[in-house]
Amino acid sequence: MKALILAAGYATRLYPLTKDYPKPLLEVKGRPIIDYIVDKLNGLSEIDEIYVVTNSKFIGSFRSWAKALGSPKKITLIDDLTKSNRDRLGAIGDISFAIKRKFIKGDLLVIGGDNLFSGRLKGFLDFCRKLGSAPCIGLYRLREKKNAFRYGVAKLNRHKEVVSFIEKPRKPQSKLVAMCLYYIPEALLGSVREYMREKKGEADTTGGYIAWLKNMVKIYGYVFKGSWFDIGDYKYLNAAKEKFA
Repeated sequence: MKALILAAGYATRLYPLTKDYPKPLLEVKGRPIIDYIVDKLNGLSEIDEIYVVTNSKFIGSFRSWAKALGSPKKITLIDDLTKSNRDRLGAIGDISFAIKRKFIKGDLLVIGGDNLFSGRLKGFLDFCRKLGSAPCIGLYRLREKKNAFRYGVAKLNRHKEVVSFIEKPRKPQSKLVAMCLYYIPEALLGSVREYMREKKGEADTTGGYIAWLKNMVKIYGYVFKGSWFDIGDYKYLNAAKEKFA
């Protein structure tokens, strides 16, 4: 199984901090955010290679990072060939680009490069593998429903199947939100390109893809415990620096 870390965004909400430096390499508790993700992936025996998709502007920074990290698993960097926020491919665009560029086969674990959480990935992966060929998403239960409008909001039935998924609803009906953590079984890798063909101009958020895919196949959700920080702006970056353990 391959893992794909999405790290090609330009993080404009964190300017000027990220104007010339990639968000996943910002430090929390003395380490780059992406290091915590790689630590979790290195603990999974099923993962044999880690891909990191970034862009032409920041590829040099990631090369220096990967060289210094010394990961026991192979880390392969992918340049999505964009140079600014104006020509970015978007999250789904980058997944599609990586699959095509590296001829990725087999099951794929996708995770956002700014995804900082304390829960273990092994529980999520064990949950996914038990379901066989069904796609799965990582979810987190917020304390207050009113704050869910910033995310993709999900509802689960008693079988943990996603029965509703709405990207950034104005009036959220659930506290469960998507963490930008996805298990895509091999049989559905082609669905990413299919979504790109059908939904031109909607490649920036993974939530749109999940909402679209849910109408064709059953999707299941795994609820993480512990802490989770979506490093989207200064408020959440500062909260992570203060509270993440």
